[in-house]
Amino acid sequence: MLKPILLVEDNPNDLELTLVALERSQLANEVVIVRDGAEALDYLFRRGAYAERAEGNPAIVLLDLKLPRVNGLEVLKEIRNADDLRSIPVAMLTGSREEPDLIRAYELGVNSYVVKPVEFKDFVKAVSELGIFWAVLNEPPPGSARVLVRPKSD
Repeated sequence: MLKPILLVEDNPNDLELTLVALERSQLANEVVIVRDGAEALDYLFRRGAYAERAEGNPAIVLLDLKLPRVNGLEVLKEIRNADDLRSIPVAMLTGSREEPDLIRAYELGVNSYVVKPVEFKDFVKAVSELGIFWAVLNEPPPGSARVLVRPKSD
């Protein structure tokens, strides 16, 4: 069974663009959408509304930086401090080019930091390349599942 991609995004426009980009990259994984950092943590730790979800971690977390309730850096910190979550790849997908955000994200153990391009085609390309990296090029830790690419249908 394929592990889902956890997409943590509160901006409806960025959410829609990210979903379009993931679809165009031909990833076969289900995309689970949460809209703030607290909901992301509930999903990851299987509590609250997600207490009954199936066991297992997502293949990757695509994490916005500026989120309501709990910001992306705090979510990242919680992920890296939890033994059963720390090996999950986390890609910060954000509009922030602020150097302190970038530095702090890497200090906390982010796997990649992608600034959302303004142009639609550039955004789609960036998310698609991010998906392909995790699907094809990255070697996951032993025992974890890959992100899979669907074969293109004619």
